[in-house]
Amino acid sequence: MIQDKTLSSRIMDVVVLFFMVLATLLCFLPLWYTLCLSLSEKSAATAGLVSLWPVGFNFTSYKTIMGDTKFLNSFWISIQRVVLGSALNFVVIVLTAYPLSKSAKDFGPRNILMWILVFTMLFNGGLIPWYQTVRSLGLINNIWALVLGNSVPVFSVILVINFFRNLPKELEEAALVDGAGPWYLLMKIYIPLSVPVLATVTLFSIVYHWNEFFNGLVLMSKSDRYPLQTYIQQMVVNLNMGLMTEDQYKKMNVLSNQTLNAAKIFIAMIPVLLVYPFLQRYFITGITLGSVKE
Repeated sequence: MIQDKTLSSRIMDVVVLFFMVLATLLCFLPLWYTLCLSLSEKSAATAGLVSLWPVGFNFTSYKTIMGDTKFLNSFWISIQRVVLGSALNFVVIVLTAYPLSKSAKDFGPRNILMWILVFTMLFNGGLIPWYQTVRSLGLINNIWALVLGNSVPVFSVILVINFFRNLPKELEEAALVDGAGPWYLLMKIYIPLSVPVLATVTLFSIVYHWNEFFNGLVLMSKSDRYPLQTYIQQMVVNLNMGLMTEDQYKKMNVLSNQTLNAAKIFIAMIPVLLVYPFLQRYFITGITLGSVKE
């Protein structure tokens, strides 16, 4: 009987390992194909000959990108947006979630504010009123228009609220007996104990600000103010519509649309790929503990 259980356990381990390896390959292969395509020559990419290895290996696409001032400028704008946006999100999420994690007895307006937050998840004022508001504030072509628009991510706030509410009440009571105030409780107890969920919502903020392109398209009327993803989106649209300058047409004689786009897309993925491994170990803990309230 024991041997049968051991055998079935080993079989299940093999099955689970197989599917994990398969899932890993399914996630990795698109990245690898994009890299191979970016390192291939124009004719091979155009003919669809690139599969799992570069054909006509070269760095022409990457050399072209390094000389593309618009691409480098948009890359720098996206970095600024991620740093400013993630920092602002972190501060707003913590300062919003902390009082709302209290009961209505301890914080009177809690229920009203929670309904307001949930309402904003379900409804919005519409695209035109949103644009008019941003323009009236003088934020068009300003990086703060990209940062302030998502300064209160409600889903992340709710995750942190639930995480805070699951922390042991005895810790707070003991600190209050010792004379601790709200700021001390937040900085010395809540934040240090909430690293998993705070790392998770920070990862959400980083990915959102790095990948979002629509706000840049609507709020930036000058192409030199585009964040990276907006630049890439417009690059693809312009190439498909034939809206290229004479210099860009000359570059296309050497480079394939596919190889150049693949190189830019791969470079755009690098920052998130570098950040994710450091925050991934907190991801599951932060989601599970912050998603359900006991």
